Amino acid sequence: MRNGGKVLFVLAACIVITGTISPALSLAMGLIFGIVFAHPFEGASRRWSIVVLQASVVLLGFGIDFGQVLRAGRAGFIYTAVGIGVAMTLGLSLGRLFNVRSKAAFLISAGTAICGGSAIAALAPITRPDEDELAMSMGTVFMLNSVALFVFPLIGSAVDLSPEQFGLWSALAIHDTSSVVGAAERFGSSAVAVATVVKLTRALWIFPVAFVTAAAGRSKARIHFPWFIVCFCLAALANGHLTQLASLFAGLSRAGHIGLALSLFLIGTRLSKRVIKQTGIQVMAQGLVLWIAVAAASLLAIRAGWLRYF
Repeated sequence: MRNGGKVLFVLAACIVITGTISPALSLAMGLIFGIVFAHPFEGASRRWSIVVLQASVVLLGFGIDFGQVLRAGRAGFIYTAVGIGVAMTLGLSLGRLFNVRSKAAFLISAGTAICGGSAIAALAPITRPDEDELAMSMGTVFMLNSVALFVFPLIGSAVDLSPEQFGLWSALAIHDTSSVVGAAERFGSSAVAVATVVKLTRALWIFPVAFVTAAAGRSKARIHFPWFIVCFCLAALANGHLTQLASLFAGLSRAGHIGLALSLFLIGTRLSKRVIKQTGIQVMAQGLVLWIAVAAASLLAIRAGWLRYF
């Protein structure tokens, strides 16, 4: 069974790399594999999913105009600042309501407010949760993030969001960067541009939140700055000015889309029966209610014209 799992894992990864299937289908393949088979390369898959995702985000920058980066970044900074503050406050209140352990409640709130598993991974060395708290937090955010990739495009189409509106909504309400960009791809390049930039602006808040958390807890844990976001901006800048390299940049952007699908597949394979079992009902309730509140509020604000892409 284990050898069969290895063969199927490699075969599925090769299919994803061909670029013939969508990010959503890549994630679905990973989820099915993770539930059915024991992961043959769990440690390596966890590490490489992060590396591939960050590299893919940088490569996607070669297909985005730098002017879009500036416009979306300007709008995204204000929206994410307000949204993160509200989401963190609501999340911690829900944690007390559902009687969730304080560290798990904080990590779920930060994961929902900022950028899913990346925020949890960045804050875990500072907050020092035990294994159960970390597993519950990661499992909750991970499962909801996976659902978002499939559900958001359906809702966006049902309420007739424009590509820019959908990109903004995805960036503000979906947990992880991979699913944000994967969902936005269903609405075209404009949606991807807005979603990527606003989401990365949101992800930058990891640094100040981690700094404040470390200062409050007097932690000496090292805080890592997400340098891949700077590289993404440089790639977009190059795309806007080095027009003679347009064909090369188009190829790099295409590689970024394939890498995104691969990262979603690798992330999906990490969902196992053990992860599902470790995620308690109370923890899932906190994460689910918080996520629905954030998604609904941001969608209503976008539909009303209070939040918009400039």
